[in-house]
Amino acid sequence: ARIVRCAPTMQARDAAVDDVIAQTGARLIHPFDDPWVIAGQGTAAMELLACTPSLAALIAPVGGGGLLSGSGITSRSISPRTEVWGAEPDAARDAHDSLAAGAPITDRIPSTICDGLRGHLSPRTFRLIARDANGILLAGEDQIREAMRLIWLHLKLVVEPSSAVALAVVLRQRERFAEREVGIVLSGGNVDFAALGELLG
Repeated sequence: ARIVRCAPTMQARDAAVDDVIAQTGARLIHPFDDPWVIAGQGTAAMELLACTPSLAALIAPVGGGGLLSGSGITSRSISPRTEVWGAEPDAARDAHDSLAAGAPITDRIPSTICDGLRGHLSPRTFRLIARDANGILLAGEDQIREAMRLIWLHLKLVVEPSSAVALAVVLRQRERFAEREVGIVLSGGNVDFAALGELLG
């Protein structure tokens, strides 16, 4: 692989990708704004619902929206009664606010420990999430750290903050999910071990 460095914004990333494509003739496989990627990410919900078809709710992290879009499509097809919720850091709440505004918000630069969720919705993922998700739930940075710690401690799973946010919103919304079967998509384990002490607090 050849690493191309750029500023940590969606605009800078898009510009860097455009430059690489212009220089090399490469074909972009977008990490979330691609129908095949969305379909592939939806298989996580498919497997979860195959194992537990009685789920009352399914929670998936949301950044660019590919995973939540795929989860929504799958759930609406297999188990329409299952609620589908996105989980997002309060410090990077553009998906939440986009749904409230009725259009994608793309001009924010979030500051959150959930570095995998710093992207924004594309028009495609916005439409799919607006159609298929019940909404976006938010969690604070300390709540995300606590959820990450609980997962590491009790499940013995390496998860990154961007993954732990899905548990964090359930813990924050205990009344909403109490006494219900809830499926949580843990979506990644990319952790900088040098920062682990700070992340786990």
